Amino acid sequence: MLHRKGKKELKIATHAAVKNEMAKPRMSRSARIAELNLDTARNIEQPSTIMPGTVTKIIASPRTNLPEKAQIAVAGAPLSYRDIHIENTLTDEYGDDVRLKKGGHVAITVTADDDRQRKQLRKPTDSA
Repeated sequence: MLHRKGKKELKIATHAAVKNEMAKPRMSRSARIAELNLDTARNIEQPSTIMPGTVTKIIASPRTNLPEKAQIAVAGAPLSYRDIHIENTLTDEYGDDVRLKKGGHVAITVTADDDRQRKQLRKPTDSA
């Protein structure tokens, strides 16, 4: 007998949850997402990961006006992204110019694009 009573209480609780959901205004999924994107108090960090890498080669620039490049081997990256080239003109936390050296260990942070920022850049501005 007690077991049936417990099930009955569970149905009542579920019914209350459904009533609570039904009390909210109907809204499509895209409208809910748009509402979340407009919420300025909500701070969303971009998805990112940190991967270890090693400087394998310093590539001298063919012209004097172009900066030299550093080739970095990224451990654990897919084959097409295993070797990346970046300009070898970096600044440290104090604002001083620094350069990578061959054999140096680096940590590479890969961050995903934020679609919301791209959409904001594409929006035409009203100039009326």
